[in-house]
Amino acid sequence: MTAAATNPETPPRPRASRKWRYLSWLVLALILVLGSIVVYRFLVLTVPTTYADPVEHFKYGSIGSEPVSGIPYWMFQALPRMFADKLPDGAPADYRAFGLLYEPGKDLPIGTSRRKVAGIERVWLNCSVCHVGTVRAEPGGEQQLILGAPANNLRLFDFIQFMRAAAVDNRWQPDYVFEKIEVVGGDLGLLKRLLYRFVVIDQVRAGLLDLEGQLRFLDRQAALGHDWGPGRVDTFNPYKKIQFNYDMTRIPDAELAGAADYPSIWMQRPRQGMNLHWDGNNASVEERNLSASLGAGVTPTTIDMASLQRVRDWLWELPAPAFPTERIDQAKAASGAPLYARYCASCHGGPGTDGSYDYDRARYPRLGEVEPLAAIGTDPGRWRSYTPEFAGDQNLLYASYPHPGDDCETRLCSARFAHFKKTDGYANQPLDGIWARSPYLHNGSVPTLRALLDPPAERPATFYRGNDVFDWDRVGYDQSLPTQAPGAVFLFDTRLPGNSNSGHAGPAYGTDLPAASKDAIVEYMKTF
Repeated sequence: MTAAATNPETPPRPRASRKWRYLSWLVLALILVLGSIVVYRFLVLTVPTTYADPVEHFKYGSIGSEPVSGIPYWMFQALPRMFADKLPDGAPADYRAFGLLYEPGKDLPIGTSRRKVAGIERVWLNCSVCHVGTVRAEPGGEQQLILGAPANNLRLFDFIQFMRAAAVDNRWQPDYVFEKIEVVGGDLGLLKRLLYRFVVIDQVRAGLLDLEGQLRFLDRQAALGHDWGPGRVDTFNPYKKIQFNYDMTRIPDAELAGAADYPSIWMQRPRQGMNLHWDGNNASVEERNLSASLGAGVTPTTIDMASLQRVRDWLWELPAPAFPTERIDQAKAASGAPLYARYCASCHGGPGTDGSYDYDRARYPRLGEVEPLAAIGTDPGRWRSYTPEFAGDQNLLYASYPHPGDDCETRLCSARFAHFKKTDGYANQPLDGIWARSPYLHNGSVPTLRALLDPPAERPATFYRGNDVFDWDRVGYDQSLPTQAPGAVFLFDTRLPGNSNSGHAGPAYGTDLPAASKDAIVEYMKTF
């Protein structure tokens, strides 16, 4: 028997009232509900910002770069203020300092997108950051956007170097970060301030420190004179490190001289089956798009295939931009048509009988084919940077995905690579909208179409890139010293490795023609 049973002075233990029992269950249920909301909001929920308009989606829609590569919205806005001393002198304290483009009424530049990840809205890059160009009719004139054009303003090398420099700075204290967030209009609230103070700030810096270490070879590129400059990117060397963890200290110097111009991406339908990328290393538009998305920060586990498909569908029939007709001498253009047909059309196609561009590869046998390096004679840097070993690694990157087959025209394809290959030269591409793709050759080493028709020795040895004022006669961006945003001026030196303006020359290319004939060819190419 227990002590309570034998001791009459010990009172019986009272039972919990029904009221308190119900209250306890209610509190428990409330805790579970609130816990579920917190888990859903901060641990599970991932929601991209979407746009019904395909143009807006191209410019600002997410393709899945934010979950791994993204930076919280207010920190992304504040970073140029936090480290303003690392921007070019006189540059604005936002991403215009790196040539990114802002539209009126927009808080983020073109080429950035948002996605809520674990309750925090993050920002990173999408396709359009590299594929929206600009043009001005005259100095001080209105800047016109050209969708699908090479991003002639973008200085991605400087953008990355800024992020790397910020990572190793010692000003990541929460109070300093909050001060700069408030300067750009941020009001985090109590809960987010706590998250930022104890979790988010350290996570962002850790991510940037990881990037700093991965891309440390960019310092070696800079020392070798391989700063990419405006409108250019080293497509595959960063890819080697970030995706496959190559030991970049073992990459030969010559392989690091691989910077090339951004391509145009309009009218993709007729390009399906042509050899794409500058060196023609893949003939699948879908695989080319997927590969490019990795360069924007997408990973195999975060890619938003449905969103990427929307971009692909819009680009499928996006027309090339038209040259202003009032600036074309129609009689001179007509005299240039037979010269173009003789010297250019077999490799590049040209306008058909109805005036629209003709991509018929049966009619133009070299269109979309790879021209051997020994024949074309252009700079080998970009070609060297893409190695057979790297092609093999690319084709294994998504090996666990089912292979979709080659017919991707009407359905969403999987992320499986299967068509990457090493070639022996550079691919002949259509010249639709060629006027909006200055400078020329794969590495952007020739400023105008007219200069491209001159022998290499007569082409400019140096010229300025970063100016979007257009030379309507010679067709290309004005190569004189620009008066645009601070830091935009970049002296391009064709004597540096990877920058040569040689090749695409000789009797077969028309560089021996009289000046009047060359002028007529250029005038005709304005009609594309």
